[in-house]
Amino acid sequence: MKTEVINESMKTRRINRAVAISADLFLKRGIDNVKMTDIADVSGVGVATLYRYFGTKTGITIAAMTHLWNELNNMFSGIFESEVFRKQTGLKQLTDLMRMYIVLYEAHKDFMKLLGEFDLIMLRDNVPKDELIDYERSIINFYEVYESACKVGIADGTIRDDIDLKLVYLTYGHSMMELGKKLIRGEILPSDNFSEGSSELSMLIEMAASYIRKK
Repeated sequence: MKTEVINESMKTRRINRAVAISADLFLKRGIDNVKMTDIADVSGVGVATLYRYFGTKTGITIAAMTHLWNELNNMFSGIFESEVFRKQTGLKQLTDLMRMYIVLYEAHKDFMKLLGEFDLIMLRDNVPKDELIDYERSIINFYEVYESACKVGIADGTIRDDIDLKLVYLTYGHSMMELGKKLIRGEILPSDNFSEGSSELSMLIEMAASYIRKK
């Protein structure tokens, strides 16, 4: 029995290593440019084992993206529980929260670029939604912090109480993520100029803050 537990633990570590290595390869080369044999060669886990465990390349791709989101979650954990953050007005808490998207854009460009590619691949391959349940759970969800900040802001008079706050959250979240991915994909049209990417994202934050601020 003890030997079986040890073997299972070793197998789990090897699979986890393959997931982490695939995530690293995807960040460096892009998803479509990485083959299952590449992952097998670098991780030391046989191709047959990878297919047996994940079924398809899509399976390990989802696992790799889940792994990357979990790493980001660990990186941001604790920031919004600090006494310094909680002592701010509700509006200031919200604007600080919104700036996390600028952190993603400025410090994690490879991940943001990969995220855009991943979304397109999931749509292209018509991946069933039930295969993305664990992935969705891993995505950074700021809503609880946002909701708490809104309650603080309404109580301290810095945030309006007459707007659909859930709709605001979804709107600015989608806008920030999609603008960030567009900026990172790069300029296409002759008139494109993405040299002020961070300023564009900051402008969106200012627009959102202006809308929710109590006059």
